[in-house]
Amino acid sequence: MYQFFVDDSQVGRDFITVTGPDVNHIKHVLRMKPGEVVRVSSSGGQDYQCRILELTDTFVQLDILDSDIASTELPCKIYLFQALPKGSRMETVVQKAVELGVYEVVPVAMHYCVVKLDAGRAQAKVKRWQAVAESAAKQSKRSLVPRVHAVMDYADAVSYAMACDFRFVPYENEQGMQATAAALQSLRAAKAGDSISVLIGPEGGFSQEEIEAVRGSMQVLSLGKRILRTDTAAVATMAMLMLQLEMGTDTVI
Repeated sequence: MYQFFVDDSQVGRDFITVTGPDVNHIKHVLRMKPGEVVRVSSSGGQDYQCRILELTDTFVQLDILDSDIASTELPCKIYLFQALPKGSRMETVVQKAVELGVYEVVPVAMHYCVVKLDAGRAQAKVKRWQAVAESAAKQSKRSLVPRVHAVMDYADAVSYAMACDFRFVPYENEQGMQATAAALQSLRAAKAGDSISVLIGPEGGFSQEEIEAVRGSMQVLSLGKRILRTDTAAVATMAMLMLQLEMGTDTVI
């Protein structure tokens, strides 16, 4: 079943009207026909099962079959603060993080980041990453499209992350898995709607100043004995948190 996203204003009592680029995608790319069933999520977070009634060049009319569809969102909002990686790895991070349930991705410029973006390039990159997030949200049947934030510097990113209820920093020089187990156990106290920030360092790792700036206010933890690439670290942490949250806060893996 294909997934689409609409604004609340496009949802009526019995019908949903799809407009914009999705019209061409439904009609000419997917070659869908009246009678086929799709899943639709509104900007307000409501999910619907719908049947295609009419296809035109400017809109697709959908009949609402069921509005009691289970949400696919995690109970807590995960904010992934990702140091800017080189090449196309940021696209991979965004794609996989969205599939694993991230709520927002925040690209962060750190001391050892190889990539340096001026304002123009950063804006273009964020636009591309947002498109990747939307595509991944459709593929994974998310109930919302996670936001890709504008690129932040480290100080602003830390300040933003500090507003979250739970704050974790995987660090390559941290020894032992006790802090990781404690981080998972701390989520037993999480309530629906709580926020979790995860700060991932760049290929060159955190500078000493960067890690000391968050030690004591964020929980520094290890991802094991092996050194992971920055994109692998992001996916590994997201998978760990997703599993814990999907199992319920009363269970610790």
